[in-house]
Amino acid sequence: MILVEQKQRVERDSKEVVALTQELVRIPSVYRPGTEDGNEQAVAEYVASYMKKMGLEVHMEEVEPGRPNVIGILDSGRPGKTLLFEGHTDVVTEGDRSSWTYDPFGAEIVNGRMFGRGTNDTKGNLSCAITAIHSLIQDRETINGKIIMCVPCDEEGMMIGIKHFIEKGWANGVDGAIICEPEENQLCVSQKGAMRIKVQVYGKQAHGAMPLTGVNPNTRMAKIIVALDELEQREKERLGKHVELGWPSITPTILMAPTAGEPQINVVPDQCMTTLDIRTVPGQDHEWLKKEIQSIIDRLAEQDLDFKASLEVIEDRPWTSTDREDPVVKAVAAAYTAVTGKAPVYNGVPGATDGTFLHLAGIPILTTGAGDREVPHQTDEYVDIDDLVETTQLYREAALQFLRK
Repeated sequence: MILVEQKQRVERDSKEVVALTQELVRIPSVYRPGTEDGNEQAVAEYVASYMKKMGLEVHMEEVEPGRPNVIGILDSGRPGKTLLFEGHTDVVTEGDRSSWTYDPFGAEIVNGRMFGRGTNDTKGNLSCAITAIHSLIQDRETINGKIIMCVPCDEEGMMIGIKHFIEKGWANGVDGAIICEPEENQLCVSQKGAMRIKVQVYGKQAHGAMPLTGVNPNTRMAKIIVALDELEQREKERLGKHVELGWPSITPTILMAPTAGEPQINVVPDQCMTTLDIRTVPGQDHEWLKKEIQSIIDRLAEQDLDFKASLEVIEDRPWTSTDREDPVVKAVAAAYTAVTGKAPVYNGVPGATDGTFLHLAGIPILTTGAGDREVPHQTDEYVDIDDLVETTQLYREAALQFLRK
């Protein structure tokens, strides 16, 4: 009888998570400033209405115009711990629609896969978490404490949604958080840190035939980039390859000269700019790295009287690590085995997530969810239906494991 009830529950939850994912994917939520409906408003309103119908206490808070956070709370009324599920509403641009095989906002299901922007990252996993909570309510499962469903905006940008969530005190008292991102249901207990830095080199415009009458910022920027590559290699040798996160990196991304005006082949530009995407692993200190990069600039300036450069840190997100013995990790690990019959696979997140800032707020985090981890942001993004089904049961069981004890 128990097996029959379990099968019926899984079938019920499966239908719900697939339908909900389709509904959310069909509401475009790419952030396009200045474009009507180019934000998360519509999908946030849908999620808020859906969770109210489930019986959750629901709050909607505007972070910026058209960009709200949604918070849903299931309170057992009994003392206990607080578990947070987190899944964002925004998705990245679909790019050139003509390059898609399927409508990027159609959520079509073909051969057991659902295609569309957000199916994988991360509307599918948001739907899994909401469905898992609904499943607990429908089955009148006994839990202690409460569950908070955090649905922020802007994870793909500067993460203003999760920052606002924390600033408003919603993270206070949370004992553990499950970050709902596509990780093939691997238990990601660490994630890389990220620093975004802008380096500007200042020169003097001149005729290309008479370069000595000016100051070429390009050759000076080249020296900085070479020195940064050497710094990256030293860090790799010092730290080795992290078991979950791989290698640290210092990557020049944008390279632009001049930074304003029209470039011309016979004109020495007056400025050159590069941006650095720096990814760090446990053992690296961000403040030390900033000082090392500044020391490269200072050293080059001592060798060249015409060398002038500035450094601006645009964003600083530290690496995170959660002990495998932490209660939230143990709860998800036990849930994974209960649902799949297999031992969990531990891994790390190659980038930053909203969990970065929850970690900074003192909350133990674990990132897991449905979907191939290499598929996010690609054309023909997809998620396997079987993965959505498994993840829903994983989240459901993890909540029980965490809140029953």
